[in-house]
Amino acid sequence: MFIRQTTLPEVGLKGQEKLSNAKIAIIGCGGLGSAAAVYLAATGIGQIHLIDYDKIDVSNLHRQVFYKLEEVGKSKAKSLAKHIESISSFVSVSIHEEPINKYNITEELKNYSIILDCTDSLPTKYLLNDYCVLNNKTLVYGSLYKHDGYVAVFNADSKDGRTAHLRDAFPEMSKKHVPNCSEIGTLNPIVGIIGLMQANEVIKIITETGTLLINKILIYNSMDNSQFIMKLKSAFSKDRVAAIYNNENYFDARCELQDEGLLIEANQLRNKLPDGNIKIISVIADTNFPIPFSVDLSMPNSKFDAAKLAPFMSNEIVVVCQKGISSYATTKRIRKEFSGLKVFSLKNGLENY
Repeated sequence: MFIRQTTLPEVGLKGQEKLSNAKIAIIGCGGLGSAAAVYLAATGIGQIHLIDYDKIDVSNLHRQVFYKLEEVGKSKAKSLAKHIESISSFVSVSIHEEPINKYNITEELKNYSIILDCTDSLPTKYLLNDYCVLNNKTLVYGSLYKHDGYVAVFNADSKDGRTAHLRDAFPEMSKKHVPNCSEIGTLNPIVGIIGLMQANEVIKIITETGTLLINKILIYNSMDNSQFIMKLKSAFSKDRVAAIYNNENYFDARCELQDEGLLIEANQLRNKLPDGNIKIISVIADTNFPIPFSVDLSMPNSKFDAAKLAPFMSNEIVVVCQKGISSYATTKRIRKEFSGLKVFSLKNGLENY
């Protein structure tokens, strides 16, 4: 099965044995993670642990090409594991279907020395980086922004000690909202390119061949096929990372599993609107975003004022936003301050209304 790669002198039977003994974890089974996972499985990696809490959406299919239309609504991790098992019986696949966080990361990643960051969450990227630095694990980093892709091997073992990592490039996590692919868009080829570059680095690490992307970040632009190397120096010490790790929670609302008891489905809201007892609160900052029904109160999340809810105490309240993330956070906040108030967040936001 692996004759084409064992024929390469750089790999050979010894290299293939290393691949079959390797254990890797992939966080994120979207465009990057699914591409990397499938190619690494076909290469003969012994154990692959897939971590993703999300379900397949029809909007994913243009760039997450290993999923099918009939799988929409199903678990990404389960579907990807099933595909891997169908192409390579030599690979042992395990899955975890909850978001990776500070409290479960050790249990999920302790048995893996190579970690692939295929997420689109900035807090999760820093969590993975900091965990790998503190636990001497190699992190193969990938990310996207419009037409640009970023690849690096962080915290790899070398003769001079551990190599540079994410905080050597960007010491602090940005406090501003960083849009992901679903918000700013992307063309599908660059997603596959970056995922395969990550897979390529993993193979080189395991087989100890080639030159790794260490102490640098490769930035690839798909519009002109240019490549830029951002050189890094190991300046952010392990002690500094530990100090941050002890105090940071790395929370990302987009990765939170929402309580169904706090949600209202789009069809439920449509049925209730004619009654007139529903009050709508919009927490969208963009006043130009179209809302298909009248709004009783516009109150962006950043300007939440509980006093403005006084006229609605006898009504049922539905909080809306573009994607159902800010509205959910506001709903929890209102419930905390007014435990008896009937308030719900529009599930999946106005984009899916």
